[in-house]
Amino acid sequence: MIKKKRWGFKCLTGLAVVAMLAGCSGGGSGNEAGGSKSSDSGGTPAASAEGFPDYSAGFPEKVNLDIPVYERAFEGWNVTDNYYTRWIQKEFGDKYNVSVNFVPITRSSEVTDFEQLLASHKAPDIIFHYDMPQALAYYGEDVLQELNYDEVKHYAPTYWKNTGEIVEQYGVIDDKPTFVFASRPNADNFTTIIRKDWVEKVGMKVEDLTSLEKYNEMLQKWKEAGLGVTGGSLIQNSFNYNYAFRDWPFDPKYRALYSDLSVADFTTADTERYLRNLNYQYNNGLIDKEFYLRDDDSKIKAEFVAGKTGTYGTYLTNNTDVFAAALKNNPDAEFAILPPYAGVPEGRKPQGRAYWPFGFIMGINYESTDMERAAVWMYLEWMSQPENLFFLQNGVEGENYKLDDQGIAVRNVDYKGESVLAQNNNKDYWALVTETAQYPDAEKTLEANKRNWAPPGHEYLVDDLVKYYNETSEFRTPDALYTVVLDSVNDYKADLNVLFQELYLKVALAPEDQFDKLYEEAKQQYLDAGYQEILDEKQEAIDEGKYK
Repeated sequence: MIKKKRWGFKCLTGLAVVAMLAGCSGGGSGNEAGGSKSSDSGGTPAASAEGFPDYSAGFPEKVNLDIPVYERAFEGWNVTDNYYTRWIQKEFGDKYNVSVNFVPITRSSEVTDFEQLLASHKAPDIIFHYDMPQALAYYGEDVLQELNYDEVKHYAPTYWKNTGEIVEQYGVIDDKPTFVFASRPNADNFTTIIRKDWVEKVGMKVEDLTSLEKYNEMLQKWKEAGLGVTGGSLIQNSFNYNYAFRDWPFDPKYRALYSDLSVADFTTADTERYLRNLNYQYNNGLIDKEFYLRDDDSKIKAEFVAGKTGTYGTYLTNNTDVFAAALKNNPDAEFAILPPYAGVPEGRKPQGRAYWPFGFIMGINYESTDMERAAVWMYLEWMSQPENLFFLQNGVEGENYKLDDQGIAVRNVDYKGESVLAQNNNKDYWALVTETAQYPDAEKTLEANKRNWAPPGHEYLVDDLVKYYNETSEFRTPDALYTVVLDSVNDYKADLNVLFQELYLKVALAPEDQFDKLYEEAKQQYLDAGYQEILDEKQEAIDEGKYK
């Protein structure tokens, strides 16, 4: 049942440090019956009718359950020890004789963190990622257990009721049950904020930004007025930058071949159009001249807060500090949602990448024991109970929130006491079972989401966010999911990602009269470095129908 782990090639990637080399020589857990992460052997509780041990009264021996949690560097927030981690231990851990330990995973370098933890045999029981290409990479490294979905149903019936259909559709790889998922309701609060006052100072309205050409026209006016530039950042880790430059309607096979969050599409006409516009913006002083140095959110945000850039992409939440910080430096600042059409060339559609119909993709660490695996399912079941999920999402009634006459939690944004929530409303804990907060009916859920997303004093932004989301829904489509491991992707993606940054910046920052020559040379270099092999392997899988 346990897949053997291949660490040889991982030791050559440069991720591992000298102290980790011992992890590269082991090659497997040495325990085919359930892993070796915990030394507790436990007793033998009575089996259920389905043949699975009954742990409803607790495990016979202490079980160490290691749960990954994103470390986002929220000021004053300890992800491994806070009011809610202690509450989880009391309400779940103590009840079932489980020690719940939270393992911090840096959001901006999560793959590196997981790889290092796996190499040192200290990885958590759940190995997760938001995107299937990386989840398949973990599968290809043989660090995940093959699962028994009947076991999940037994220990986590509520969780399975909420996610089982998606699990059975997408969680089987090479005919082996491999992944479980968090649910993902159809909602999204990521958006781009624009300085509305800047737009109006140059004689335009936000609603005028109906195309990329109109947007660039406005940026030119910003430049002439000495206001500032559009924000920018280094492309890294996620490659969905050229969707608005693609043809519509699209060819599903073309989409399957060139859409991949883990490896950049660098050779298509779509990318050429994207890069040509970026080159134009750079050479004409319309974009942050040092956008390539903005490699994390704090750096991008700092430029916007300082009033140097007029746009900023962010998740809209009711406890974000970006507006207060920007107003402190720019008291007359006004804000709006940048229309999605502003990045779309005339004649094209506001295409975007739709989320797959699931949130977190989760596998079980190959070294986890049978009892630790059962504890994972029981933890997901416990968190799926509405009262527990509601508490994690909203906190303590009378402190963090109060209920209105609709039964919706109204957040106390000024509360700073012991039970204060993380800046993303504790999502990094409850995202194991769902991607967004939900109420029993869709209308109430939308109203609750709008309240959670609405920054005090800027509630109007949420109405526009929802309006644009609904208007462009037709043009959001999910990437293909391959049902086999693409070995070439795993072999080349790390080197290609480094090469992509070098090449795309070389082309984007080039004088305009050198664009065509440099781009042609860069495309060939990228293909020769392994991208052609990826395209060939993908095409073979597409021809054989091994994708969804």
